[in-house]
Amino acid sequence: MKYMGSKARLVKSILPIMESVRGESVWVEPFVGGANMICEVKGERIGYDYNQNLIACLDALANGWTPPENITRDFYNKCRNAEKNGEVSPIIGYVGVNGSYGGRWFDGGYAGVVITKEGKERNYPKEAYSNVMKQISGLKGVTFLSADYQEISDIWLPENSLIYCDPPYAGTKEYKAANKSGFDTKDFWQWCRDMVRIGHKVFISEYQAPDDFICIWEKGFTSSMRANGVIKGDKKSVEKLFIHEDFYNANKEIFDGY
Repeated sequence: MKYMGSKARLVKSILPIMESVRGESVWVEPFVGGANMICEVKGERIGYDYNQNLIACLDALANGWTPPENITRDFYNKCRNAEKNGEVSPIIGYVGVNGSYGGRWFDGGYAGVVITKEGKERNYPKEAYSNVMKQISGLKGVTFLSADYQEISDIWLPENSLIYCDPPYAGTKEYKAANKSGFDTKDFWQWCRDMVRIGHKVFISEYQAPDDFICIWEKGFTSSMRANGVIKGDKKSVEKLFIHEDFYNANKEIFDGY
């Protein structure tokens, strides 16, 4: 799904790096988002996210639910109001991502049928539906659970897990679910240190990291998201993959090969 901050375009680059040290570890994502990474992973997988409606949607898709191909403005508004009232359902999760412009979770306006500057028609709900239907087979077998990332150790976090984190990036515009969770970047990095010290393999996608984290991969992109303090227009950003220095030192020969 085209969720805000989707890592779909990074999968082919960074997944092999993480798989090179995975072994028999369970794959865990505390910020599963649109599930564009986890759907490409094999073996046992657990996808967490704070957004309950998103998790309800992903779980339903993984278990055979077929979403609507079309999303009207009226239905979009109905789902947005239901979300505001605290309702939780797969359809709210689906519309919140695929009916919102840029996948911004009821924050970027309705994404319907538009005419581009080139005079071509774009049906955003239909495009989103097509993308989701291609993704469904990769969701089968994933366990989807809703929780704050700091709670997953108390719910289900197998020993020696491979934890891939795609958190809200520091310095970028936050989306509503992140605001509600009270996400704190400093606390997050400390949590990553703690996970490494108890034996987990932790990888983090971000633009920047504290000094004790090492960048093992990076690539520049143009994005519509705010990055590096830029507010308007297309933004040049450098996506990076970080690991803690202790994890790096224990696997230096492998990571230096990338």
